[in-house]
Amino acid sequence: MGNESAQRILVLNRLWQPVNIIGVRRGFSLLCQDMAQVIHTADGHFEILDFCGWHEYSLCNPTEDPSKLIHTVRLAFRIPKVLLLRDYDRLPIREITFNRQNLFERDGHRCQYCNTTHTPKELNLDHVIPRDRGGKTSWENVVTSCIRCNSRKANRLPHEAGMHLVRRPEKPKWRPFVSSIREEQCDDSWNQFLNLKS
Repeated sequence: MGNESAQRILVLNRLWQPVNIIGVRRGFSLLCQDMAQVIHTADGHFEILDFCGWHEYSLCNPTEDPSKLIHTVRLAFRIPKVLLLRDYDRLPIREITFNRQNLFERDGHRCQYCNTTHTPKELNLDHVIPRDRGGKTSWENVVTSCIRCNSRKANRLPHEAGMHLVRRPEKPKWRPFVSSIREEQCDDSWNQFLNLKS
């Protein structure tokens, strides 16, 4: 198995939710063991193919590009872009690290006082209860705020500044797999299964 090292495969659970991005060898192994099927997309239509079906598709649709093939001793297969797991229906759960970027993601890049969306450069982190009043740097006490609202609130409690939170800050319990994917990692054929803008 030669030129497939740079290729990646998107894996969906049986409910068609994205759960992983794996290498070609691992993906081919799942297909061979009948633990997954290939989702082939063409002209907006989905075709689900098992190992034999994918082999037949590969034979009927040859490619001269060796980077798009995976070889066994006797056979050549096109490298699938998306696999559908037969039995797994869960979503991966990940503890999310407390940092600036993840806080912005939790709050949707919206100021939690005026509810407007901003670029990361236009945002600050605000301690709802100021640190000099015993406020902690934690998910439950830090929110995304725009520079204007951050200056207005200053070192006061929100009600002292005549301001109100859009929603109470909480620690995210889990992080969907999709939110950890960067757009530059994606193959175009994944777009209909991922919504990275949301």
